[in-house]
Amino acid sequence: MTEVALADEITDDASSGGAHPIFAHVPRSVAFNKLRKRLIRNAREAIDKFAMARTGERWLVALSGGKDSYGMLAILLDLKWRGLLPVDLLVCNLDQGQPNFPKHVLPDFLAGLGIEHRIEYRDTYSIVTDKLPAGATYCSLCSRLRRGNLYRIAQEEGCSALVLGHHREDSLETFFMNLFHGGKLAAMPARLMNDEGTVEVLRPMIFCAEDDLQRFSDALAFPIIPCDLCGSQDGLERNATKAMLNDIEKRMPGRKDVMIRALGNVNPSHLLDTRLFDFAGLTDRRTI
Repeated sequence: MTEVALADEITDDASSGGAHPIFAHVPRSVAFNKLRKRLIRNAREAIDKFAMARTGERWLVALSGGKDSYGMLAILLDLKWRGLLPVDLLVCNLDQGQPNFPKHVLPDFLAGLGIEHRIEYRDTYSIVTDKLPAGATYCSLCSRLRRGNLYRIAQEEGCSALVLGHHREDSLETFFMNLFHGGKLAAMPARLMNDEGTVEVLRPMIFCAEDDLQRFSDALAFPIIPCDLCGSQDGLERNATKAMLNDIEKRMPGRKDVMIRALGNVNPSHLLDTRLFDFAGLTDRRTI
C-alpha cells in the first residue's frame, strides 16, 4: 500500500470523529500521527504479506505489560476500529507469580477501556526457581512455560492464533545469535505453527522498529510493568547482540531496515545448504 493510500484510510481522529478509547488522550501532533501511521503500515504489511488474518477467526493477544505488547494491542485495536482487521481479539495476561507483580494494573487498564480479556494465574516462577540454580538467568525456561500455558488458553478460548509483540530488533537479534552461537541461519518468523499443530503464532509487529514502539508507548502513557520483577535479566549474549546492532545503526543509519528486508530476500543457490539447493544437479546443466 502506498503512503498516499494509507493516508487516505488513516485520517486524523479529531477530524474523523472518533477512535478506539485507547487513543482518547494521545498527542494531537503531526509527529505522533506520522508515528502511528508508520506502525499501522508496518503491521498491515506483515499481516497481509504472511496472510495472517482470516475473517471470523479469534486471536489471543498476549499482553505482558511491556511497551511492545501494549503497542501491538493498540495498533490491532486501531485496525479493528477502522474495519481493517476482520478478526476478534481476546487479550490475555499470564500472571506467573513473580514477586511484587502488580496484579491490579492490567485488569484495571483493560476493564477501563472495555477490552475483552482473561487474566490467568499460574505460578511458573516457583517451577523456574526450583529447577535453576541461584543467579541463573530465568528468561528461557520462563518463556517456554509461559508459551505452553498461552497455547492451552488459546485452545480453551477457541482462538486460532496466539499473537505476540515481537518487533524488528527481536528478529534481528535472534538471527545474529543463531549465526554467532548456534551455527545456523534462522530468525524469528512472522508466522508459525506450534509443535502440536493446534495453534498458530503470529507476530504482526515484526517490521516495526523498537524505537517507534517506545515512542508510541510513551505517548500513550501505558502503565508499564517491568520485566525484571524476578530479579533475572536477559542473557548477556542477547544484550551484546543488541548493542552491536545499535552500533551498526548509529554508524550506518537505515541498516536495520535493510537487514530485516534481507531476511525475506533469500538466495539459496548462494548459500551452502544442500537441502535448499540442488548443487549436485548443476552437473546436469553444464554445456559441452
